[in-house]
Amino acid sequence: MLMRLLLRTLGALLLLALIAAAFLSAWSYQWLRSPIAGLQQATTIEVTKGSSLRAVAASLHAQGLLDQPYIWVAWARLAGDAQGIKAGEYLLQPGLTPAELLELLHSGQVVLHAVTFVEGSTFGDIRKVLLANPSIDTEYAHLPDERIMQALGVPELHPEGQFFPDTYHFARGTRDLDILAMAHRRLQQELEAAWRARAPDLPLAGAYEALILASIIEKETALDSERGRIAGVFLERLRRGMRLQTDPTVIYGMLEAYDGNLRRADLTRDTPYNTYTRAGLPPTPIAMPSLQSLHAAVQPEISNALFFVATGEGDGSHYFSATLAEHNEAVRRYLRRLRQR
Repeated sequence: MLMRLLLRTLGALLLLALIAAAFLSAWSYQWLRSPIAGLQQATTIEVTKGSSLRAVAASLHAQGLLDQPYIWVAWARLAGDAQGIKAGEYLLQPGLTPAELLELLHSGQVVLHAVTFVEGSTFGDIRKVLLANPSIDTEYAHLPDERIMQALGVPELHPEGQFFPDTYHFARGTRDLDILAMAHRRLQQELEAAWRARAPDLPLAGAYEALILASIIEKETALDSERGRIAGVFLERLRRGMRLQTDPTVIYGMLEAYDGNLRRADLTRDTPYNTYTRAGLPPTPIAMPSLQSLHAAVQPEISNALFFVATGEGDGSHYFSATLAEHNEAVRRYLRRLRQR
């Protein structure tokens, strides 16, 4: 009799336990697929490298973003998803459910940051841009240029002009070297493609000289309509053995001595980049050329022009001349306009 009573009691308790488990399971299922209550606005969270799911759950709970961290972790373990979450920043949008949150952390769809390299910038400018971005791991920021190029696997290259101007997207904590590697690969691709599509009989020894010329074009004009004409002037001067006599190369060679004013004496002071005192192209690029300047360097607009000077009209345009006399008159007009201002 006592045994029968005991069995009935155990059976009742087991039934209650099963009912409770079923209720809890149904409630958990509903909770996992309901919007996170504490997520009322877009919120960014960061999962640090090596974090366990339990640690992430505790952090989310502390931020008020996960009211049932133990259920979330237990469900992930039962589903076999407790491992493999990826480090990085994640953007959580209102309406996200705990189940979707776990999927997001496994996806690696992290928040991407951006850095922009501007056309005409120097490698020194690039280094400052990288250093100023708080999302970048500036591991290589204070190393010499030579060490950076060595780390990129191209120790034979001067860094100037070796990075393509564009906006690059990356996850927080990406190394500056990795961003430079992306920009260098892009530059190589664009340069190789431009060189393959070059016009015949260019007086250039190879793609690197085209890159040097493109960097000069970039510093001479901001007008796409003029890049081809300016390329044509420089290439014709090279063909005839004339010196390029372009101010931007002189300025680049002056380094810190340039104070914003280019004087007549500066044009006669010899440096490897002074195209008034030395024939041919300078030894390296002087800036990052745009794609338009790169294309202009290899597909120039050939004319009889050998000179150009700013018009002074305020639109960045230039006047192109075929003779020195015509050029000198254009220079006088430009100077008169400057004095009138």
